[in-house]
Amino acid sequence: MKNHLNLVKTCQREIVTVFNLKIKYVFCLFLAGILFNLGLLNTVFASNSDTDAQKAFSISLPDIQIVKGIVKRGDTASSLFKKYLSLKTIYEISRLSSETFSLTHIRKGQPYKIILQENNLVGFEYEIDKNDRLIIQKEKGMFSINQIPIKYDVKLEVVSSIISYSLFEAVRKSGEKSELAMKLSDIFAWDIDFIRDIQSGDQFKVLVEKRYQDGKLAGYGKIKAAFFTNKGTLFKAFLHKDLNGVSGYYDENGKSLQKAFLKAPLVFSRISSKFTKKRFHPIFKEYRPHPGVDYAAAKGTPIKTVGDGIITQIGYNKGMGNYINIRHSNGYTTGYNHMCKFARSMKKNKRILQGDIIGYVGMTGYATGPHLDFRMRKNGKLLDPLKHKSPSANPVNSGEMEQFLSKIIELSEKMVSAHKLASLK
Repeated sequence: MKNHLNLVKTCQREIVTVFNLKIKYVFCLFLAGILFNLGLLNTVFASNSDTDAQKAFSISLPDIQIVKGIVKRGDTASSLFKKYLSLKTIYEISRLSSETFSLTHIRKGQPYKIILQENNLVGFEYEIDKNDRLIIQKEKGMFSINQIPIKYDVKLEVVSSIISYSLFEAVRKSGEKSELAMKLSDIFAWDIDFIRDIQSGDQFKVLVEKRYQDGKLAGYGKIKAAFFTNKGTLFKAFLHKDLNGVSGYYDENGKSLQKAFLKAPLVFSRISSKFTKKRFHPIFKEYRPHPGVDYAAAKGTPIKTVGDGIITQIGYNKGMGNYINIRHSNGYTTGYNHMCKFARSMKKNKRILQGDIIGYVGMTGYATGPHLDFRMRKNGKLLDPLKHKSPSANPVNSGEMEQFLSKIIELSEKMVSAHKLASLK
């Protein structure tokens, strides 16, 4: 009887052992299959004896290397890939990519990654802008090209500061990036001239989407609401998307902040000469009219068109250097002179939108230093851009007003509650 019980127990142990080995075997096969399909591991199956089930296969790690870099001046897709790919392959990748994102548009300063497997290029990632990334992958000997959104952890936060000298200085003082100052100035660009109007004691508060990657601030999304006090006057802006899907900023009464023309074609520079009938010319040493506004700025500073329009003239002349003239609606025209160069794809009859970069500050033509000579006309008559009042765009549609007012109450409460929490800390 005792021998019989021992035999039963032995059989039970063998059954459990075999069962556990089978589970381990099946689980390992399942795991290896996933990793193999993901392209992360090479699986090599090896057969030994039937009695050694635990050595039925082995998994080996490939030599994966990631090369990170920043695109430098003069870099091209060919110069980045030539160490790993033939010219024929580079040409084929460039051809395939052209329908998604042209590799000729790779820009200086943008980050990229090259993924190598045993020193062979199997992947390439390039940040097109703050929103999208280009992904090139090698799968089964073929390259696939995709443009995908960059994933961020987004948090809605309130940022505020008091200005001592400039908006840039105040934003940096609050611990934020200069990008936020640019976004804020774009919102109020129709009402506040950030060159002439800013003074000590001005203040701002914004409700903004802050984007994080790996716990670090990577940039900003949309500003949902903004308050800006300038010279004692409070300006408010609330983001609203209309029924047609078009987004814009409006004040608390539903009036659009956008106007036909921006207050200035440059951001954060200084005025070196105003519109006047009599100015001592620095080159000709005599008094002459100056029918425009000179904005002094560093060479290469981007120049924006102040309104929607069509380029009627673009070129060079002895006095104005590199210049662009633009025709707007209702008889308005604007001129931009002394540029060091034009923005890419600028040409006669090109339609452009308000805020588009059309060129860069220079000192071509009759100029003693880098600056933009900006001029405005209506029906051929020269106007003083600093004194001209621009008409507003359309307000919030009456049918959307109730929803809009409800939304701005919600956003305002978030701004106030965040301020109270900050005061208690």
